[in-house]
Order: sequence, then C-alpha cells, then structure tokens
Amino acid sequence: MTKLRMMGGPLRVMRSSMIRVPTNERERDAARRDRPWRKWYKTERWRKLRIATFVRDHFTCQWPGCGRVEGNTSKLVADHRRPHRGDERLFWDEGNLQTLCKPCHDSAKQREEARHHR
Repeated sequence: MTKLRMMGGPLRVMRSSMIRVPTNERERDAARRDRPWRKWYKTERWRKLRIATFVRDHFTCQWPGCGRVEGNTSKLVADHRRPHRGDERLFWDEGNLQTLCKPCHDSAKQREEARHHR
C-alpha cells in the first residue's frame, strides 16, 4: 500500500491568503482606526449632531433601567441605535442616535451588539 503525502503547496497558499481576525482588544482597536468612516467623528457636523442629541434627550441616558442624568458631556456617548458599519445614511441619521452614559455604552450596549453581530 502507498503512503499518503502531505499536500504542502496549495494549503500553504490558501492559509496565507486568509484574512487575519484580530484576537485581542489592542488589535481590534488598531483595525477600527483604519476604517475610512472614523474621520467622520472628527468633523464639526458630528460635534453639532452629538450635542443636539444630548439636548434632545435632556442629557439623560436612554438605556432601559438607567436614566442617569449627566451634565458632563465627556461622560456621555451619542450612540448609534443600529450600528452604521460605514453606512453614511445611518451614521448621520438623527433618529438613529441616542444618548448613553459611558458605563452603559461601554458594557451593556457592547455586549448586546456583540450578541447580535454573531
């Protein structure tokens, strides 16, 4: 009976062409920084829309069960209800924005998005 040989060539090519998935938070952050839509957050238009969202929501976290009122806008996030993922229409849609306090945005909201993204 003949021994089977390893298929080296095609498998090596296939493996090297696969997209690398970030495995830790630092790699994910670096990958996100390279997205072209990230520059939208630095525009005057975004700053105005962000403040308008806070004013509309009375500087109050809209996460169910929270309701924290926060006068310090550095502790608030203008959050996209539906993740825009580069869709310009969703990014700028005022109706797609809500005010969240940083703790709700950075924990509960991120867990929910990760659950729906899978």
